[in-house]
Amino acid sequence: MTTPIAAPTNLPSETDLDLIAARSIASRSVRVTVVVPTLDESAQIAEAVRAAAWADEVIVVDGGSSDETAKLAAEAGADVIVVPGPTIADQRNAGIAAARNEWVLALDADERASPELRAELAAMFGAAGPPTHAAYRMKFRNFYLGRELHHGPWGRDWHVRLFTRDRRYVSHRVHEHLEAIDNVGTLHGTIIHYPYRDIAHHVAKIVKYARWGADDLYAQGRRAGLWQLAARPAWRFARDYVAYSGWRDGTVGFVAAALGAFAAFLKYAFLFTRGRSGNP
Repeated sequence: MTTPIAAPTNLPSETDLDLIAARSIASRSVRVTVVVPTLDESAQIAEAVRAAAWADEVIVVDGGSSDETAKLAAEAGADVIVVPGPTIADQRNAGIAAARNEWVLALDADERASPELRAELAAMFGAAGPPTHAAYRMKFRNFYLGRELHHGPWGRDWHVRLFTRDRRYVSHRVHEHLEAIDNVGTLHGTIIHYPYRDIAHHVAKIVKYARWGADDLYAQGRRAGLWQLAARPAWRFARDYVAYSGWRDGTVGFVAAALGAFAAFLKYAFLFTRGRSGNP
């Protein structure tokens, strides 16, 4: 059962937040470093960097793109570091280590800080005084096929993305995560997330991440058989569509749940073939 997250208290009013945000964005004075890992993100990296112009520093850590991601990021105003490596966690950690500010906001190229979050950060690092927690979680608003998903796993999507530069991510090929932090606060503001351009883009990412997920499981000594191939996708669909009420998002919710089940199947199918041959 998911434990409800209490809303923070003693925050400025919405009017105050709007004024603070407007002043800080104009002067680029929010003392935060935004770190964005990339790989072949030329279609959206310039917009991502410009959208983060409210921050004192934007660092793009490129994994060795074959397109013009690094060039476009630099032209948009980001500091660019090229870190070819096996995991996104390695890229994030390189950017965090290079940050000149004490606090880091970790974003992806398809994520944007909402106006409310920008205003909240401006207040936090302005006259409101220093942060009182070691890190902060925020809710993600996920948009898929033209609408926001309010239910299913996408509707309960919280992540710790604001933290001090002494923190590091744990390396995994898929679903890298920040090291454990005890004193975590909660912010009102959200992250706007457009994870997939369309169905084709979604399926392409499923294939890539399913391979990486299978590699992680294989490295842990895991193997897959008929039970995993049948039960894992069925459980994933039942969880996302029924238990998490994905059906309440209509046809789009069904598509998201069905592709989530396909992702689970493909990951274990790759693991199955890896176990038989010893190769991906």
